[in-house]
Amino acid sequence: MPRIHPSALVDSAAELADDVTVGPFSIIGAGVRVGPGSSIGSHCTIDGPTLIGSGNRIHDHVALGCVPQDMKYRDEPTELHIGDRNTIFQFCTFSRGTAQDGGITRVGHDNWVMAYVHVAHDVQVGNHTILANNATLAGHVHVGDWVIVGGLTGVHQFCKIGAHAMTGFQSHVSQDVPPFMMVSGNPLGVHGFNIEGLRRRGFSRERIAQVKQMHRLLYRDGLTLAQAKEAIAALKGRIADTAADADVQGLLDFIANSNRGIAR
Repeated sequence: MPRIHPSALVDSAAELADDVTVGPFSIIGAGVRVGPGSSIGSHCTIDGPTLIGSGNRIHDHVALGCVPQDMKYRDEPTELHIGDRNTIFQFCTFSRGTAQDGGITRVGHDNWVMAYVHVAHDVQVGNHTILANNATLAGHVHVGDWVIVGGLTGVHQFCKIGAHAMTGFQSHVSQDVPPFMMVSGNPLGVHGFNIEGLRRRGFSRERIAQVKQMHRLLYRDGLTLAQAKEAIAALKGRIADTAADADVQGLLDFIANSNRGIAR
């Protein structure tokens, strides 16, 4: 049976795996499902419908499945989905989705979410991300895999941050951040690409060199966006690595699907 502190309140319609632990004074509502190996600290509130996978560590004073902070919300049956092996530190708040979007806020697997992070309605967070203290993701934001969002960074609603990108401390993200790029400041500026992160993730020397070339074409060679896209597309097939071609296509697809325009 789950190990539930006597002071915690768990609704009879909540479903907790047999080895889940719930700390003192936490409240688990109806429609909440928590997978095996997960732990919930003290003074947490989890409202449903919320699905939490396996192996998650949820620290004290976290609020999950909150009502969306959206004035259009009218009590529609929306959800929050959290994957596996996430660590969520103190005082984080994750909202459910809204009917105006897909209705589901999603957080993937193996994410490291530091204290006071806010994940608003309909946000989509990938895998292996780091959201540093006080990072704020407004509604409908998309964050790709392996992204690092710096402390006190604010991300404007509907913005996207591409895979392997990184934002510096206290950044104001009001446009889309392409994959691999490092940005910071207010107004936001691109200050290189995430070379150290790519090394740590096992990118080959040739693959990193191609990402560096894409950064140069997009930001350093004085090309228009149309010219940069054409030059980046020409990089495909230049090295014998299908992953490198996927990097090129991923960047091109990100630019093509940007609605707010990319940070330049």
